[in-house]
Amino acid sequence: MVPGVLLLDAALHAAVQARQSAGEDRGRAVHCQIASAKFLSPVLPGEPLTIVCTPTAAGHTRFDISGIGRPVATGTFVFQSVP
Repeated sequence: MVPGVLLLDAALHAAVQARQSAGEDRGRAVHCQIASAKFLSPVLPGEPLTIVCTPTAAGHTRFDISGIGRPVATGTFVFQSVP
């Protein structure tokens, strides 16, 4: 089985790319906190996954990871610029 920390790492990379594509955080150091994370279904090595990152009304980033036909993990990242 794929460890949850690897799923979180993949979701974080996807969230950072999404924020950069939206023009956020360019050239700034950013701190990230995992506000919540739920692992809903085990993942086997080599299984194809889809990661969707969505900004929330509170300014956080929600992530949803799904396998073929089922949710795998969900949660929220909180990003803050470092002065």
